[in-house]
Amino acid sequence: MIDPKDTFLVRVVRRTLEAEDIVSFELESIDGETLPHFEPGAHVDVHAPGGFVRQYSLCNSASESGRYMVAILRDPSSRGGSVAMHGKVKLGDVLQISAPRNHFPLHPGSGHSLLFAGGIGVTPVLCMAHELHRQGRPFTLNYCARSKSRMAFYDEISESAWADNVHFYFDDCAGERPFDIESILGSASPDTHLYICGPQGYMDAVLGKARASGWASDRLHYEYFKAEVVSKDTDAAFEVKIASTGTVLTIPADKSIATVLGERGFNVSLSCEQGICGTCVTRVLSGVPDHRDSYLLEHEREANDQMMLCCSRSKTPQLILDL
Repeated sequence: MIDPKDTFLVRVVRRTLEAEDIVSFELESIDGETLPHFEPGAHVDVHAPGGFVRQYSLCNSASESGRYMVAILRDPSSRGGSVAMHGKVKLGDVLQISAPRNHFPLHPGSGHSLLFAGGIGVTPVLCMAHELHRQGRPFTLNYCARSKSRMAFYDEISESAWADNVHFYFDDCAGERPFDIESILGSASPDTHLYICGPQGYMDAVLGKARASGWASDRLHYEYFKAEVVSKDTDAAFEVKIASTGTVLTIPADKSIATVLGERGFNVSLSCEQGICGTCVTRVLSGVPDHRDSYLLEHEREANDQMMLCCSRSKTPQLILDL
């Protein structure tokens, strides 16, 4: 049996062009073993050719135990992972992946779920829709894309048993039903939970409207695929103290905590290096972090007892970390 704490090997058993610049990869265990269970919203770390490690959401039904499916947008402006997956991974190739991890779970309540997907952000949302339908829970999916040619899984969704729950929106279709965020949010019942994944501008627009309309933060669930690491002209050096050893390190204005720790031989788990995956989350024992991630929820930031080492800095002269 595959140990869900370990990385393991899978084989690419199907590679499909799902839309313009979007390819899906169906993965199975190399020896026929059952893959670790996953919940809707989960992702796996994929070790891509060239030494890249990237997170990709699982988009097939979570009720399936024999396969994982990921879909990847080829982004020439990315740091190389998507280009490597598109250009170098072929049918029959073996890949190393992690067990599924979930930072974007479905709320367990029985109320309505309002799903928003922008472009490749459909991947975790598609899995959610499958599960909500399987459980008989009410939901609506609003799926936006630049054009129909860039909308992955359009045919699958249109032909699904829950197709009546879906509204498609295309940027290039003048005269079609407009994507009216205020109207969609305004018609939601008070027990509705909102789930969204997609480009940052799209997500900021929807979440901004929701917050302005009084939606409580515990009803808003989201996952960013990428984010810009924030730097400021006022950034200054600060100290980090390692609780287990007492070692004090200076973090210069132009380097992250994770970078300095790595240079000094400390083993820090990293993956996205953009503050979106949660891999490098670390307990803060003293000091006040300057949170610059897109992962922690607002109440988690306010507690100031954890931070992302890849992007966040310090508001106090020193941080003491539980390392």
